[in-house]
Amino acid sequence: MGGVTSSMAAKFAFFPPNPPSYKLITDDLTELLLLSPFPHRENVEVLKLPTRRGTEIVAVYIRHPLATSTLLYSHGNAADLGQMYELFIELSIHLRVNLMGYDYSGYGQSTGKPSEHNTYADIEAAYKCLEESYGAKQEDIILYGQSVGSGPTLDLAARLPQLRAVVLHSAILSGLRVMYPVKRTYWFDIYKNIDKIPLVNCPVLIIHGTSDEVVDCSHGKQLWELCKEKYEPLWLKGGNHCDLEHYPEYIRHLKKFISTIEKSPSRRYSSRKSTDQFEQPRKSTDVFELSRKSTDRREKPRQSTDRSEKHKRHTEKHKNQLEKLKATFDQIERSRRSVDCHEKSRKTDQLERGRKSVDRLDRIRLILVGLRKHLSLYPTNASTGHFHTGHLQGNSEHQFPTSPDTTQVEMGQHPTILLPLHRLQALVTEPS
Repeated sequence: MGGVTSSMAAKFAFFPPNPPSYKLITDDLTELLLLSPFPHRENVEVLKLPTRRGTEIVAVYIRHPLATSTLLYSHGNAADLGQMYELFIELSIHLRVNLMGYDYSGYGQSTGKPSEHNTYADIEAAYKCLEESYGAKQEDIILYGQSVGSGPTLDLAARLPQLRAVVLHSAILSGLRVMYPVKRTYWFDIYKNIDKIPLVNCPVLIIHGTSDEVVDCSHGKQLWELCKEKYEPLWLKGGNHCDLEHYPEYIRHLKKFISTIEKSPSRRYSSRKSTDQFEQPRKSTDVFELSRKSTDRREKPRQSTDRSEKHKRHTEKHKNQLEKLKATFDQIERSRRSVDCHEKSRKTDQLERGRKSVDRLDRIRLILVGLRKHLSLYPTNASTGHFHTGHLQGNSEHQFPTSPDTTQVEMGQHPTILLPLHRLQALVTEPS
């Protein structure tokens, strides 16, 4: 019964363009997939992605050289990639983001048939491609859902605790509420956004036209009231369901939102909620596989913790090396100071010896001056080779042999005194 009602709801929810607005061709030289009739761009890649439900969807990835965030865009129920392509290019340029857009199963050149659960598998395949092929991190990804695209967008966002942000453009409360103003959620309803948006932990921007004739503006306002982390909404006066991109306020407000969330720190949550609480309504055989994949994604913060530990160990190792280097420099400095002290001491000793030598010379000079005043020098008596000392020491005569090492002196009128040179040297070198 549930499958029947879901199929009936799908007939009201999905209107893929028929025929598709584009074709897939392969370039003969590069073997790259191209989106015809659009010219090839170097920054655009066309991809085919397998899903867990066995379908293959077409996606485009637009790269911006200055991007720090990636926008994953889920389009409305009556469009395909060919109709959205030019808008995707413009959004990437004006918002400075990488952008991935994709066609749901049964849309454009994607295989399979459109259904609620297929769209859940489709957005998961696109998200997985961003992580594995382009290295995008959960905290740098912004999910954008337009109209029916708000269904897969909120379903995935409720299971990603570190997501950067969510944008809901002309979003629905649920599939049934678009047709009937019911007050409660029924089991056969599809895209139960009203029950999932309280589980989203990142900033949410709501954009809705006040004159929307397909999805009343009250859907957007009620979703905004249920947001856990609200951002200033954009209610475009006179805006309808499919023309909001033409309003200048649209791109201006969207750019402001992207800039704000990029400046805010990445969100990291220590507590991780189980996905079982919002997987139960599906009652699908794919629940276990989806939960397991979600768990695998939620294990990534553990790698971040490991990286943090490695960084801490690296920092400590670097600190130890700096300490060792500092100790080496201290040792070198002490050695240098020791050498300086030794050199200073050696120079001081040399100066002291020089000073003493100068002092001795001064003393010799003074003695010689005194001797000149009181003594008169005259030659040796060559006949005897002796000098008389007169009455010195009891008037006794002292004879000294004449030699080159003796000096003759006369003390005024006193007899001659013969002084050996070594005696004169001893005299002048004696300390005063």
